[in-house]
Amino acid sequence: MTATRPEQTAIGDRHGLPIPVHPEALHLAGAEFLTRAFHTAGTLAPDNAVTAITEFREIGGGSTGRKALLSVRYRHEQPHLHTDLFAKFSRDLDDEIRDRGRTQMETEVGFAELARTPGFPVTVPAAQFGDYHAESGTGLLITERIAFGADGIEPQHHKCLDYEMPQPYEHYRALLTAVARLVGAHRAGALPEHLIERFPTEEQITGAGQRPSPQKLPRRLTRLREFCLAFPALLPEHVRTDSFLTGFADAAVEFQRHESAIWSRLRSDTEYSGLCHWNANVDNAWFWRDDKDELHCGLMDWGCVSRMNLAMAVWGAMSGAEVELWDRHLDDLLDLFVTEIHRSGGPRLDPSRLAAELMLYIGTMGVTWLLDVPAVIMRGFAPSADLTRTDPRIKSHESIRAPLQMLTNVLNLWHAHDFGGLLESALLQRLRPG
Repeated sequence: MTATRPEQTAIGDRHGLPIPVHPEALHLAGAEFLTRAFHTAGTLAPDNAVTAITEFREIGGGSTGRKALLSVRYRHEQPHLHTDLFAKFSRDLDDEIRDRGRTQMETEVGFAELARTPGFPVTVPAAQFGDYHAESGTGLLITERIAFGADGIEPQHHKCLDYEMPQPYEHYRALLTAVARLVGAHRAGALPEHLIERFPTEEQITGAGQRPSPQKLPRRLTRLREFCLAFPALLPEHVRTDSFLTGFADAAVEFQRHESAIWSRLRSDTEYSGLCHWNANVDNAWFWRDDKDELHCGLMDWGCVSRMNLAMAVWGAMSGAEVELWDRHLDDLLDLFVTEIHRSGGPRLDPSRLAAELMLYIGTMGVTWLLDVPAVIMRGFAPSADLTRTDPRIKSHESIRAPLQMLTNVLNLWHAHDFGGLLESALLQRLRPG
């Protein structure tokens, strides 16, 4: 790719500036563009300017768009000005699959504007500039760069590697506290309503997504049994027994059959909904301690932020956690979550009702989206009784280790909770909330 490509800019809908489509175009636009962009966004005083880009390099990572790190020099250095920056592009013109996620940045740019509300309840990277062109899906967001491993900030914790993370329970308490504070502020009316109205519901984001064919479920259930035999060390023993797999298969069929009704319940329960991070996992967070040794959490990567059922937000935050954390601390974490929502001005919610909706969501989501994991692994690896998730071939590939850990959590929760009974009870109530 070169900077002379015809797709190098698009005019932003908010600020009316040409948006560089890819890192080369931003680098070519240089300090002059950054000065104009920061002036327009109101993050740089009119008498100040970006005088030089002193560092610029593209980095990988993430599932959508391209990304770059840059450092800048200002005419007048000031304490509130960030010199180390992160640029996130909605597009990846060289990768069709990654480029399909370009529309996620529309809400992310909108959230950057919302986060400038005085007294905003969640720590987020300070946005320097953001704009989006809806017709082409072209967007750019420039924020401060989080200094992982420096200035009191912990090193970054990567998704589904919690077995390497110290004090995971404490980290998830901080994580869910941050998510809850946003929900509470939203439900309390503490955020500008004209900005909140711009955020879609979960249904508007995912409703048009391509879903796996229901006809594939029997084959996927068979594959799960084959997977348990071929790779016994990749799943806990209690979810590999014949009795569990038989019961799971029967209940999975029922969850698939009633999927529409389950979604109708979750989406209609406005009491248990709010503005939430779509995927507040530990890799989309940073952590630091205050002078009292209390752990705090900031959240980044707000693509697909939307108004959703709170069960979906809890799963988004905890989906990559260790089985032990779910087993030992789920009740405590749900109590913390609803308590913090109320403390932040939101309604007083019932953690047991939230837990029931969480399991309904996990049931239908797991059956719909995660039962293809065994087939993916079986295509890439020869059967092995010794292959574990800490093996470098699993550990080093997030696209393998993350869905594997999520499937493990779904199966473990299915073993620990009566999903069939939960669904039956919900059906008896005609799947109405409350």
